[in-house]
Order: sequence, then C-alpha cells, then structure tokens
Amino acid sequence: MEISGIISAIVIGIIIGTLGRLVVPGRQRIGILLTILVGIVAALIGSAIAAGAGVANTSGPDWIEWLIQIGLAALGVLALDRMRARR
Repeated sequence: MEISGIISAIVIGIIIGTLGRLVVPGRQRIGILLTILVGIVAALIGSAIAAGAGVANTSGPDWIEWLIQIGLAALGVLALDRMRARR
C-alpha cells in the first residue's frame, strides 16, 4: 500500500467514523482515535461487502457502499460505547 492509500484510508476513516457516530443517538464514551479506527475498519469491511454484492462501482456516487460503511461504523461505535459503559 502506498502512502497516498494510507492517507486516503485515514481521511475516509475520519469521515465514515464521524458520520457513524452522528447516527448513534446520545453521548458516546469513546475518543476520537477509536472513532477514526472504527471508521477505517468500517470503510474497509463495507467496501468488501459492497464489492461482494456488486454495488461498489457505479456510474455515479456509490451511495449504497457509503450507507453500508456508515451503518457498520455506527454499529462499531455503539458496540464500543456499550463495552465502555460496562467498565
């Protein structure tokens, strides 16, 4: 992976993680770094799911892929928040 790919993954992770965090109602007890990590993982897994479903490459914006990624990020943020709440 080239440096531009790493930077792109971080930027997309920030965006997807933030959008996923906005979808989850209430206050989340996780930090920004965990949000970014959740976003990066959600973006990677969401891209794989979208590619497997055949909706990754469309002629316009990849809305379905983005929705999958944001949904996964929201689930990740929610799961981490629940784990932190138990401590």
